[in-house]
Amino acid sequence: MRRFLLLFLLVSPVFAVADKPQPFASFDLASEPVLADPHDLEIGPDGRLYVADKFGSRIAVFDPETLELVEMLGEGFLPGVHDISFGSDGRIAVAVTGMSAVALYDGIDALNAPPDSGLRAPRTEGALIHSNGDVYVTSGGTGEVFRFGNDTIKAVAGGHPGAHDVEEGPDGSVWVADNFNQRLVRYSEDLEQLQVLNHAKFGFRGPRYLDVTEFGHLVVADQDAHRILLIDPEGPDGGTLLGVLGDGMPGMGPGKFDDPEGVEIDGSRFYFADSDNNRIVRYSVVLN
Repeated sequence: MRRFLLLFLLVSPVFAVADKPQPFASFDLASEPVLADPHDLEIGPDGRLYVADKFGSRIAVFDPETLELVEMLGEGFLPGVHDISFGSDGRIAVAVTGMSAVALYDGIDALNAPPDSGLRAPRTEGALIHSNGDVYVTSGGTGEVFRFGNDTIKAVAGGHPGAHDVEEGPDGSVWVADNFNQRLVRYSEDLEQLQVLNHAKFGFRGPRYLDVTEFGHLVVADQDAHRILLIDPEGPDGGTLLGVLGDGMPGMGPGKFDDPEGVEIDGSRFYFADSDNNRIVRYSVVLN
């Protein structure tokens, strides 16, 4: 499905105005405002949508079709939770900022119990279980990104104070949302720097979380700009801004966000954590 989505995006007339990128998807559905500052989110192996609900100190579970809240997990013992990542082996990594650690679980059924193990990372806000089996963690308190193999640090990249998300690209590279520095940074699996996106044309004011399409395009929540950006990092002159959702002003309603944070791509659908509106919203591309 993502293949058809990207083909649509590349040929769609919404990108005809080069100096003013247009919306790349349409508002579809919104949940009730039942959350407490939701952050990143991900579709789990059971097909449900899992949301790190920061001030609720819990993982909120939604039906992705109806955006109805169906379950709360770990309620009360995940202080300041920011991120959740599912591994292909069934493991789950949860960035628990209030504990300065990434909690590791053996599966969904364990999310209501204390974690099986954890990785120390001061003020962590991002966690990724990579396809290589290692866990990548942002440590905003120390400005570092760690690659953990089991409980051992295998690689470190510095210079990222307050960094949020860490996501895997289709080639195995690792993207970091370096919000304090208002940029996105791409690393190899060994955390060797490959690319920096910080051109003024992107208008970054605080990129927090992102997701990556199978073709390597980035969908980025630029929280302080109240916008969602679609970026081709391989475009000319330091990447291409393909499309934008949001008008730069906080609000609630179609085409409006208030401090958006989390991003999840599922085929032709995009799920966003509309954080200060305390809800999840879905945008879709209609394929003919």
